[in-house]
Amino acid sequence: MSMDHPPSRTPARVKDRPTWLISRTFARSSSLLAAGFESYGRGLRSYHYRLLAALDEWGPSSQADLGRGTGIDRSDVTAALSELESLRLVERSVDPEHRRRNIVTITPAGVEQLLELDNVIDGVQEQVLKPLTKAQRRQFIALMVKLLAAEDESSKG
Repeated sequence: MSMDHPPSRTPARVKDRPTWLISRTFARSSSLLAAGFESYGRGLRSYHYRLLAALDEWGPSSQADLGRGTGIDRSDVTAALSELESLRLVERSVDPEHRRRNIVTITPAGVEQLLELDNVIDGVQEQVLKPLTKAQRRQFIALMVKLLAAEDESSKG
């Protein structure tokens, strides 16, 4: 069997399947996101961004709540928060009501960094959605939200 086919070639029975298209779009967007953070994120990554965004929006939170709310594994949350803390972007303190729990708070420097990361994220969104018109972008986002809402509903039942 010959192995000299172009790597970008996709079998006809695969190329129009939503699962294939979603996975390829995910791979492209993940690559662009990683490159954006690499170039402009000052060593931070998307999980740092999610944690800072959650703290900015929700206020001080426990590490466990941050993990659940952002979809980041508990051990990864701890490591990421340690990195953010070393950069003075968050502060951790012992919860006086539950001495074994840490409460995490975003610092003013963390808010400033979050705003800079917003620009990185906005640039990546623009790259990902560049081929679409504004109306198509709104429709695409609405359809993805609908697909995810259906997933949330099926996991409850």
